[in-house]
Amino acid sequence: MDPREFIQECKENVLSGVGINSKDANELFQIPEEYIKELADAANEITLEVNGNKVDVEQLNNIKKNSCSEDCSFCGQSAFFDTGIETYQLPTPSEVVNKAQKAKDEGAKSYCLVAAWREPSNENFDEVCNIIEQVNKKVGISIECSLGFLKKEQAEKLKELNVKRYNHNLETSKSKFSEICTTHTYEDRVKTLQIAREAGLELCTGGIIGLGETQKQRLELSLEIAKFYPEEVTINILVPIPGTPLDLQTPLNENEITKMFCVTRFLLPESIIKISGGRETKLDDSGENLLQSGANGIITSGYLTMGGNKATKDIKMIKKIGLEV
Repeated sequence: MDPREFIQECKENVLSGVGINSKDANELFQIPEEYIKELADAANEITLEVNGNKVDVEQLNNIKKNSCSEDCSFCGQSAFFDTGIETYQLPTPSEVVNKAQKAKDEGAKSYCLVAAWREPSNENFDEVCNIIEQVNKKVGISIECSLGFLKKEQAEKLKELNVKRYNHNLETSKSKFSEICTTHTYEDRVKTLQIAREAGLELCTGGIIGLGETQKQRLELSLEIAKFYPEEVTINILVPIPGTPLDLQTPLNENEITKMFCVTRFLLPESIIKISGGRETKLDDSGENLLQSGANGIITSGYLTMGGNKATKDIKMIKKIGLEV
């Protein structure tokens, strides 16, 4: 079948509710580069038809930075690597409240609290809960959390505090995972997603592309993500950090990046698909094309260990291409 016909057939199957299978997803990943525009346009049609033209804009707060006990080879916050990144512990609730209010004033619709540790201690978890309570009371912005591995009772407490969504990335495909991290397993990450879902939390999961994985492994990751039917998918593009084992990793071809977003949209037509870390430095347009290729969310104003575009610049970009915040 002509690639253009195949793309259109897949699009129609998605929009009719039939969806695509793993064989279809594999073929979409292998679409020749000269048909990337057709693939991107089809993914964009699915996004607009199912989700409308609003872009989910999120800000992060890295509330506990550096000295993480895990050896994830892409991460500048791991205690295993000398990256020169500053270290700090949990801030006061008032500090977080002020930053959350600023995020809301700048147009963010959600605010994610992120902590660099394997899992929260009971004491740390209580402190985070206090922070959430204060943000709820004084700011009123949708709160998401990424706190590492969770126990059942912790997930239930977050739900009780009206945390909307829990973020826990798969990071990479199951077949690649042991090359990227040895201090915990892929199954450990799956377990936390299951615990969060069972507690009634929405899920945000995804990974990082450009870690040296094959196209087949990116397909594997996208299919694994789709099994969770997450309300949000976050796709990061590796920014190599000096001092980490992936410091000299070869950048991923931009067409391969586009394919990842497109195929994820075909697999998950209803999810928010968010362009996360790396969009400002690894893409020529900060993600403008990807927001017309299946993506409908961004993280603005910086990430866990690096800066990003100002919110005003990102919102201007969104409006420029006819989308809304």
